[in-house]
Amino acid sequence: MNKSIVFVSTLLMGALIIFNVGCKREKISEISLFEENSDAWFVDGDSKWEFVNNELMGIADSTSGFIITHDKYRNFELSLEFQPDSTINSGVFVQCARTEMSAEDCHELNIWDLHPNQDFRTGSIVTKVKPYEIVETLNKWNTYKAVTDEGNIKVYVNDALTSSIEKDTLMEGHIGLQAMGKGTIKFRKVRLKKM
Repeated sequence: MNKSIVFVSTLLMGALIIFNVGCKREKISEISLFEENSDAWFVDGDSKWEFVNNELMGIADSTSGFIITHDKYRNFELSLEFQPDSTINSGVFVQCARTEMSAEDCHELNIWDLHPNQDFRTGSIVTKVKPYEIVETLNKWNTYKAVTDEGNIKVYVNDALTSSIEKDTLMEGHIGLQAMGKGTIKFRKVRLKKM
């Protein structure tokens, strides 16, 4: 056999092996968060959290509460589906240095179309970035996606880029979901892919 054909064949086999290993790693690196009966998360606050038909429901009755991961995460793509009613104040908290959820020590990706200050409505990073686009989310299923990379974050609601930050000091932390005020928020298919 010609030496050049053997060389090319060897290169192709090597590339195929690397591709397959990469695919396997990517599958392994995706995890589901906030699953029923899991000890990977805990509840903080007075709002009620329960699972109904594989959906995580946060119910607030003049209360505030969170469901929070025990682990911290760095450089990831977080995706989830959410359905807010018209009264709930909710949000997705990422890169929280401590387990106390706040807009100062976390990136709070808001879920509140009717926020009194529309700079902080759904799709914003509360107190940091106003939403680039107005996305209506009440009483229907929507998607949230956050992509983080060494202090950079991009946030998407229903596939629209709604906010972003570059070179922030928050790079790693806990992830939390919020139910606050009065009303109900539903979450499902909460998945994290480590980058």
